[in-house]
Amino acid sequence: MNIGEKLKTLRIRRGLTQEELADRCELTKGYISQLERDLTSPSIATLMDLLESLGTNINNFFSDTVEEKIVFKNEDVFVKEFDEHYNINWIIPNAQKNMMEPILVELEGFSETKPDYPHEGEEFGYVLSGSIYLHYGEDKHKVKKGESFYFKPRNNHYISNPGKKPATVLWVSTPPNF
Repeated sequence: MNIGEKLKTLRIRRGLTQEELADRCELTKGYISQLERDLTSPSIATLMDLLESLGTNINNFFSDTVEEKIVFKNEDVFVKEFDEHYNINWIIPNAQKNMMEPILVELEGFSETKPDYPHEGEEFGYVLSGSIYLHYGEDKHKVKKGESFYFKPRNNHYISNPGKKPATVLWVSTPPNF
């Protein structure tokens, strides 16, 4: 474990300079610099003082839990192309391990997704652009830009794009199903 790197990250998150942290703990700026570069190691008492000044404790500091990622960027998105007629964009990486899985479905004109079979959970969709048909069992529902759908997936279901223009749908499934 890089104690120095973790201390530096905490200090920066708290908006403190090395000098401000040093003053709070009655240490020198040079000592804080050496700690952050792992050139020296603090005593337990000094580490506890530093952590208290940084708003945490020794248990949290040495916890192996990985910080949960909250914001996802374009480079996090995984895209899978299906028969050149539609794409699924997994906008939250590894969402299958979560309770819900949001995706973006991009449908070319006159195309449709593969059918999904009945399963437990709930599904929600919001049409961002274009218009689609939601096929649910024997029923067919037109859903336009700005409209949404919500159902319990007790029947076969899929979406189709009846027009020439592409359509984009934000689709959320719980539990993850895509």
